Amino acid sequence: MDPSRIAAALLAWSVGVASTFAADVLDPFALSEVAPGNFVHYGSLEERAPGNMGDQANIGFIVGEKCVAVIDTGGSAAVGRALRAAIRRTTDRPVCWIILTHVHPDHFFGTAAFREDRAVVIGHENLPRSMGQRARPYLNALKRDLGDHAAGSEVIPPTQLVRDETVLDLGGRTIRIKAWPVAHTDNDVTVFDERTGTLWLGDLLFVSHTPVVDGKITGFLEVLDTLSRVSVQRFVPGHGKTDAPWPQALEPERDYLALIVRETRAAIKRRKTIEEATDEVGLSERDKWVNFDDFHRRNVTTAYTELEWE
Repeated sequence: MDPSRIAAALLAWSVGVASTFAADVLDPFALSEVAPGNFVHYGSLEERAPGNMGDQANIGFIVGEKCVAVIDTGGSAAVGRALRAAIRRTTDRPVCWIILTHVHPDHFFGTAAFREDRAVVIGHENLPRSMGQRARPYLNALKRDLGDHAAGSEVIPPTQLVRDETVLDLGGRTIRIKAWPVAHTDNDVTVFDERTGTLWLGDLLFVSHTPVVDGKITGFLEVLDTLSRVSVQRFVPGHGKTDAPWPQALEPERDYLALIVRETRAAIKRRKTIEEATDEVGLSERDKWVNFDDFHRRNVTTAYTELEWE
């Protein structure tokens, strides 16, 4: 081959690699210190695409005197790498634990970026089973949506499981991980930092983004009622952010879910089919939520299949 062509090919390859690398860095990867030692990165409300690399969920970390606990790792290895780099810019303390709040892929695909930290991955006792059932379709969908930006993303299940509650000592800071009954999913956990009264809710709280029901809608409402009675100074939703105080911040989500329950029960009583119910239930909420058309009909379908056997 002509040397000039070889040189041109090498130049094109190097430019391509550099472009790919540049595109695989989320910059800026903003952090908000919502309470002393509690750092949050707020994800996009957009759907997953190469432009955001799966950076959709609110993720972050809590820093103790001895250790760091990561709370969710993001929707791709690229997001996980950005989170890990942000931790290293913030503290030199080791990452000892990674807490996965539930099974949805926008919250856990970044875990592979922390492999060299040898952190213990913690999750609900039901999480490994659910991850195992969904691993292949989740990976296929990630590759479809992100293409090359999905590289390095893996399904890494927890090795320490929470049945009721687990307490971690980060050094001068105690955090409590609580496993919840079936609600948003059948594997939701929350994380509570006792020092600052900060509650990380995962997707038990959606703000602006349409709530998603992948468990039981009645269970979701029961969990929200329980959460509303918890004393909280600060809180981190799974998606979105709000200046509303606690527990008022729960009300839009609770109102949305309760409306679906009421209108679905009414549709079932009138002998409406599931298709008819999805065409009419809860449509008054459309203008209040982002991504409504992507998730709402699925929520009504889930509610109908649950409530028709009451």
